[in-house]
Amino acid sequence: MVGSSSSPSGADEARLGRFREEALLAMCVGCAGQESVKGNSVLIVGVGGLGCPCALYLAAAGIGRLGLLDYDRVELSNLHRQVLHCENRVGVAKSESGRDAVKGLNSHISVTTHTVLLDSSNALSILSQYDIIVDATDNVATRYLLNDGCVLLGKPLVSGSALRFEGQLTVYGWRGGPCYRCLFPSPPPPASVTNCSEGGVLGVVPGVIGSLQALEALKIASGMEPLYSQQLLLFDALGGGFRTIRLRPRQPQCAVCGENPSITALIDYELFCGSRADDKVFLGMK
Repeated sequence: MVGSSSSPSGADEARLGRFREEALLAMCVGCAGQESVKGNSVLIVGVGGLGCPCALYLAAAGIGRLGLLDYDRVELSNLHRQVLHCENRVGVAKSESGRDAVKGLNSHISVTTHTVLLDSSNALSILSQYDIIVDATDNVATRYLLNDGCVLLGKPLVSGSALRFEGQLTVYGWRGGPCYRCLFPSPPPPASVTNCSEGGVLGVVPGVIGSLQALEALKIASGMEPLYSQQLLLFDALGGGFRTIRLRPRQPQCAVCGENPSITALIDYELFCGSRADDKVFLGMK
């Protein structure tokens, strides 16, 4: 029949819809930036309150490869803030639950799971597989471990934290910026660090910070400048406000990124911090 055309199938419409979204992304970051996003890999360490929203938005944006690292399993008490997981996944490894959720959102994304406790024996081999590292953890020992590993490997570290009604975000080690040790050369006494199980957190707060971590990671992946390199973002959920603090510059005497570093390999971080890598804590600045 002359002039007739068949209407697109549901699958075709879905593909067209995703193409339109990718075209909008290309308008924002340029075609080269869009291809760069697809060509980059991101490791999220901690598939909890911060890591869940971060993983969702990175998958939705079409990041080339996503790594999810968490040794823990889903608990019912997690679900108010860990939005990748659901009731029928209680007891499942968080890394695997997260993989299934993001694959449901974007079946084309490549996801690698690491159901391990990150420590000095495995950190460098895992971190080296990715271009960008997201610290979505909640303990001091792992923060120092990730910082030192990223400095030694030359990887940018997108770091976030959340407790009660407050959240914080920064990017360490970006183009000559400070690392975590530049700001905190020594860990705080274990007794002075707030325990998340005691302090609690409003579920929306890590959702906000985790989404911003995804945003900063996407900026880096697309070739844009992250906004919070050499700045600390502070979010006050009760007051509804954001403010930033200018961080001190990279320190020449820093033990890991300074001019004459004394740390040239990973150390025993549980011994260094006086706390285990599975101690749940919040470490931030006022």
